[in-house]
Amino acid sequence: MLFLAGCSSFGKGIVQGLLDKSEEEDTRACQIWSKGFSGIDVSIDRKEGKTKVLMVHGVGHHLPGYSTILLEKLARELNLPVMESPYKELTLTDPDSPSKNLGNLRLNRLLSKDRSRELLFYELTWSSISQSEKEVLAYDNSGQYSFRRAKINDILKKFSNDAIADPLIYLGEKQEDIQKSVTESSCWMTAHGWSDFPSGAHKPCNAFTSAALANAEKDDQIIISHSLGSRITIDALQRVAMLINDKKIREDYPDLEKLHRVIQDREITIFMLSNQLPLLQLGRSLPEVLNEHEKYCSVQGSHYSQRFANQTHIVAFSDPNDILSYAIPEDFKDKYLDSRMCTTVSNISLNIANVVDVFGFSDIANPMEAHLGYDHDERVVALIAHGLSNQNRAPVIEERCNWIELAD
Repeated sequence: MLFLAGCSSFGKGIVQGLLDKSEEEDTRACQIWSKGFSGIDVSIDRKEGKTKVLMVHGVGHHLPGYSTILLEKLARELNLPVMESPYKELTLTDPDSPSKNLGNLRLNRLLSKDRSRELLFYELTWSSISQSEKEVLAYDNSGQYSFRRAKINDILKKFSNDAIADPLIYLGEKQEDIQKSVTESSCWMTAHGWSDFPSGAHKPCNAFTSAALANAEKDDQIIISHSLGSRITIDALQRVAMLINDKKIREDYPDLEKLHRVIQDREITIFMLSNQLPLLQLGRSLPEVLNEHEKYCSVQGSHYSQRFANQTHIVAFSDPNDILSYAIPEDFKDKYLDSRMCTTVSNISLNIANVVDVFGFSDIANPMEAHLGYDHDERVVALIAHGLSNQNRAPVIEERCNWIELAD
């Protein structure tokens, strides 16, 4: 008994020592390549218009409320300690088939103590679109099969059945529905703020009301996406960029040109956590307008009036130990992204998961944490909240990240 007690104390001492060391020293890498970008706080501090953030999840089944960790950390980082209660939510529907369910859109409102600063956080949950397709694999998660696996392998297999299935489903016939869930969410975000958000509604959004056009002109919109959500978001925006210039559609929707003119003068920032754009580009057809950035995005360009936005800034986060995330190569936007998006790219490579030494022979990082841990990493939250500029960098970024400033 004394021997066992001694072993227990010895083991506890080793564990405590490792924990103390990890608390004292965080050596996780953080490397940034960027010209600089603004965070949410710059928008919140403006006097006119609202700041609106849309969250788009990635692979795996999600329930409404999945972004609570990120929401609360942003609230703390932005000094917005007041949350309106209860939240509001509605069911997204297809404008072409109003009975079709395209997921859930939940709205949370964050405020400063004196109510002078405000953030509207729209959370899209599109999992219901792909869930029915996953029934094909449901049998494999039953006890008939799962009990035959080793415990860790069973966890990995169930994760694979849930998460790996989503990109395959997205590349099939559900792709347009999932993209529409993003465009409908964006429409509701544009058209409605907190006071007039129709909680409980089950109807398509109308983007052509006078209120929607006024909001589009003055409100800032920021998108945060995770893994597959990044591909879905870009595809949805590129689809809009294509449709908005279609002559037939313009004839059917006369107010579309007004909305287009407003969007063209706006900047869209997309924070992509565990970015997968390069991986999910494989085997895909290319946009109809490529490698013509100057024609569409330069004021002197011959097609400047056909641009989708003034600028679409992608801030791509990736962990080298996340086997499902990728940096965006320098020529990627010209080769694979619609030129009408007027895209610029910032790459942020950082260790989300700790790298652990394995008995001195090698090292390893938890790939699950490397893929899923972005929403509670203080550096990620600080960059989303405060951006990256010489005047406005958060202390944690100053201390723990290396910024290589890119020049034109």
